[in-house]
Amino acid sequence: MTSSTSPRTSRHTSPVGRDSRPDALVSPDTVRNANTLRSSDTVEVLRYAAFTTDPAGGNPAGVVLDAESLDEARMLAIAADVGYSETAFVTAHDIAARRYRLRYFSPRAEVAFCGHATIATAVALASRYGTGELLFDTPAGEIRVGTGLVDGLTQATLTSVPAHSHPAEDATQVEPVLRALRWTRDDLDDDLPPHIAFAGNDHLVLGVRSRAQLAALDYDFDALHDLMRQHGWTTVHLVHRAGPGRLDFHARDPFPVGGVVEDPATGAAAAAFGGYLRALGLVTQSLRVHIRQGEDMGRPSDLYVDLDPDDPQVRVTGQAVPLPAPGR
Repeated sequence: MTSSTSPRTSRHTSPVGRDSRPDALVSPDTVRNANTLRSSDTVEVLRYAAFTTDPAGGNPAGVVLDAESLDEARMLAIAADVGYSETAFVTAHDIAARRYRLRYFSPRAEVAFCGHATIATAVALASRYGTGELLFDTPAGEIRVGTGLVDGLTQATLTSVPAHSHPAEDATQVEPVLRALRWTRDDLDDDLPPHIAFAGNDHLVLGVRSRAQLAALDYDFDALHDLMRQHGWTTVHLVHRAGPGRLDFHARDPFPVGGVVEDPATGAAAAAFGGYLRALGLVTQSLRVHIRQGEDMGRPSDLYVDLDPDDPQVRVTGQAVPLPAPGR
């Protein structure tokens, strides 16, 4: 994703950090930051694209598997240097029990939970220690992740904290956001009413009638940033349903509070969206929802959301692949 000096409109959505060239994606690499690290200090950062099988797609995430000695300031500096929407840090581990403590940082701040960085971390750990069940202790709570091989690639399924959702307030939440998006109320899908959805952090969910409207997204970065900070939202989850009764959705997720214009794949929002669908009464039996995200910014991603009407937790599945080293 773009760095903390993100452009101010969603037309500029380079997801690869300070350098938008493909060869700026590296795995693994060494990060140095003169402001916070002594010249002798090095930190290995693995880089993965999550929710894709193609390094050119998905959402890039940094992963630091050995972060026990890093304090908060250094983790934030590393995340800013990496420049992706989030970097995950393993700050404690019990390898025998396959239990790990995770913290997540955007280029600007710590976040309680990040789905795509969780998937990336699970795939990285599976590559190092073998596939199987993992338990992550995160600021949002315990997150269980199952990993296994599918067609030779590691697939991970995270189980969210209990998800819930409630209607958004029109005057103070929906209408100001519509102005920031440069949309009107007529652009919204009446069958997908505005909600605040939670599965580790809060997301404003807005359903849009037109796929073309979603594709043309061009929002006011500063205005949306301020509204999201005011209400404590991690992203605004903009969705378009592929057709009546369909379980396929296109999504876009502005993320100005993280210092980036847009996420190509947002696992936390996908989990929250599962809780949203259940709150609307649309989950009457076990089902799988497919979310296609990142397509309009050139990094297509596929997120699979499994729901059960009797289970408040949501399962989000995806794959992750290492990103190529510089110059390759």
